[in-house]
Amino acid sequence: MDVFAHAWKTLSVTAKSGMAIVRLNRPERRNALSLEMMRELTSCARELKSRTDIHAVILLGTDDYFSAGADLDDPERADEDGLTLLERRQRVLAGPDMCDGWEALEQVTICAIEGYCIGGAVALALACDFRIAGEGASFRLPEVALGINMSWHTLPRLVALVGPARAKKFSIFCEDLPASEAALWGMVDEVAAKGGAFASAETWAAKVLKLPPVPVRMSKEAINRAALAQAQSAIYMDRDQFLLTSGANDFKEGVKAFLEKRDPDFKGD
Repeated sequence: MDVFAHAWKTLSVTAKSGMAIVRLNRPERRNALSLEMMRELTSCARELKSRTDIHAVILLGTDDYFSAGADLDDPERADEDGLTLLERRQRVLAGPDMCDGWEALEQVTICAIEGYCIGGAVALALACDFRIAGEGASFRLPEVALGINMSWHTLPRLVALVGPARAKKFSIFCEDLPASEAALWGMVDEVAAKGGAFASAETWAAKVLKLPPVPVRMSKEAINRAALAQAQSAIYMDRDQFLLTSGANDFKEGVKAFLEKRDPDFKGD
């Protein structure tokens, strides 16, 4: 499959002088990550990984927002009550497979973020090498407040960037994190003018293109392995934790309270 000629349904993928530009393209759903989009992002990453003519990859959303996170109204999810446990475990691999696929890219990856970046979209952004946010952009992990755990192999990446205390604050309290504060934490690498994240990402990519590609790829792999050496011990159960928490009454209460715009009454059940 030619990644640039493929008829993507949820993405726009183009090439420019040694770099690939991958744009999330579901504006009707605020770029919410449907199962189809996650599969396409995974396939796109796998195809790009094999390209020796591409040395930097820029991932972005629209000019107003990056992504609203996992699409809870995805029609593909309508049959979940009828799935076996084995089938549900297989389906929930879509998110972690997507993030792992982007982390595994040998090329340097730069995520350009405008507006909001929520939940699974944060997980995807953290799987990239660098994050450049437009002024006014914000990040949020809402999972715990809804009654589920943050999965998709995200927490080790978050801890590696910001440290354990800030990772706990961000993931447990579920509060908005402005781009300016995320930069102070080390989660965002540059805050550009509003609307300027993509242009800054192109500047970063241009720096990569001036460097010899082999030692760049070797350096990236070595640094990722050092930073995430213990990741497998932390993430191997996160999809089963998700299956456990998403089947609990607290998750139903969390979603109901969110829709009703009230405080939830969690029972630990």
